[in-house]
Amino acid sequence: MRRADRPRPGRPPALHEREARELGLECTYTRFDLDVLGVPAGAVGELLAQARAEGLAGVNVTHPCKQLVIPHLDELSPDAAAIGAVNTVVFDGQRTVGHNTDWSGFRDGFVAGLPDAPLRRVVLLGAGGAGAAAAHALLTLGAESLAVLDTDTTRAVRLADDLAMRFGPGRVWAGRGLERELSEAGGLVHATPVGMAGHPGLPLPMSLLRKELWVAEIVYRPLETALLRAARALGCRTLDGGPMAVHQAAAALKLFCGREPDPARMLRHLTELVSAETPGGTSRVA
Repeated sequence: MRRADRPRPGRPPALHEREARELGLECTYTRFDLDVLGVPAGAVGELLAQARAEGLAGVNVTHPCKQLVIPHLDELSPDAAAIGAVNTVVFDGQRTVGHNTDWSGFRDGFVAGLPDAPLRRVVLLGAGGAGAAAAHALLTLGAESLAVLDTDTTRAVRLADDLAMRFGPGRVWAGRGLERELSEAGGLVHATPVGMAGHPGLPLPMSLLRKELWVAEIVYRPLETALLRAARALGCRTLDGGPMAVHQAAAALKLFCGREPDPARMLRHLTELVSAETPGGTSRVA
């Protein structure tokens, strides 16, 4: 189940369907696009019921429905309940069960792409569903301190308080201003829609970046966002959204089909898909 942000057609369905074939399965990945259907995000419950009625094994959920879908579910996995966001729903008999593979997808992609990145002090920009999953992953990986910022201050405070209850006081707080927090940080995780195909631009002033920062991006449409271009131009170590997208998709496919996907193979396939879509046939999945 995907919100439009004018995505390039076929990439997530092709990614899932091809890996299913590699596993000896024939699967069809159907897109429920809110913009194409002309319905608001609040209609997620009706779309969920439709998907179930059509016999789907489950659905993926993306922005802006990862939290809106929760009241329509019968059960949450421990991770989804802790994070407060769902990106995968499995139809299990008569029950609908919500899972969160975003957090493990970010964790696995981060460990592979920025294996020795310092986690003493990290800034998270974006406190929505993807941000909550990234924060859970960062603190699980051992981040010593995490500043959470969002244009909605109340949402940032709520997420920071929730994380502090789970991971202990003193490790996480609602940021006291992006400039101040970044000046003391070793890394930045961007988890807002800014930079997506339908939301172009930079989520922060370029003047706040410096070469000592590592920068990790949640957005994977496009893989090369304005933020990553700016960060790379300064010499920052960067991680695009491709690895997270692949690892969360692999975990979701396992939930749907009960088989173990190969993330490395899926990452190679994502690279092929992006290369075919990119002018000149070049792309980068880091």
